[in-house]
Amino acid sequence: MSTIVSIWLALALLVAAGLKAARPARGAAALATYGVTAPRLQRAGLALLVACEAALAVALAAGAGAAAGLAAGLFALFAAASSAALAAGRKGAPCACFSASARLGWSSPARSVSLALIAGVTALGWLPRAPSGYERWLTLALSLSVLAIAALALALFALAREVGVLRLSGGARGALEIAEEGPAVGEREPWSEQIERAPRALLKLAVFSSEGCPLCRQVEPAVAHVAADPLVAVRVFDEHADERVWRAAAVPGSPYAVALSGDGVTLAKGTFNSLGQLESVLATARARERGLGLAA
Repeated sequence: MSTIVSIWLALALLVAAGLKAARPARGAAALATYGVTAPRLQRAGLALLVACEAALAVALAAGAGAAAGLAAGLFALFAAASSAALAAGRKGAPCACFSASARLGWSSPARSVSLALIAGVTALGWLPRAPSGYERWLTLALSLSVLAIAALALALFALAREVGVLRLSGGARGALEIAEEGPAVGEREPWSEQIERAPRALLKLAVFSSEGCPLCRQVEPAVAHVAADPLVAVRVFDEHADERVWRAAAVPGSPYAVALSGDGVTLAKGTFNSLGQLESVLATARARERGLGLAA
């Protein structure tokens, strides 16, 4: 048990050191959260932190006697520093905990305290003594194998997601835009005020859908994918629940998309059946927005 705990603590420290070292500029700048503001001191502090974590990781993996106690002290120091930063009102600031992009939150000191307790229990010898030699290195190899399997599973999940997005993007044709159908391009639509616009949103996108439309169900992942973009404010208008908007927009059927400027001017429109066609509506809208001088 002691061997497993020591090795997993070593891996946690090694991963933390590697993630900080991967983005040294951001990691160094994050030390400002803890009061280190001079650039030179930030760089030196990051180098010292990475070196300490890496050295402790090697010592824990090798079974050095004092390594667990030193790791407990380091984690306790992390907990105290993050608690002080939170008390100073710096919640949400970069913390460089396990990566250069990590943010300070109440989970930061809790995580450090948990790791400090685990390392402290190991240092006090309350767990069965770790074997040495071949058994220790075998445990290390198995732990690394588990991490590699987990990393491969994440990579496979990310690849599957990208394949799904590519399938949604199938079809080189753009959305079918007919001038006589839907709202007139260049005119302001009062109903567009029902689309809540986030602070960063550059465009509004109205998607017209029907409950009994099989194709509408098929393109729902495409709509959700576009809605995840903070630069686009999206709302789906149902044929029955939003009947008045349907009549005002004069859309021919569903699924149908209308892209508007931030103040509700129609820029592009069209029937779509894939992510690529939906994105073509947005691309056309952005080009026309610049042409009309409406770009933010």
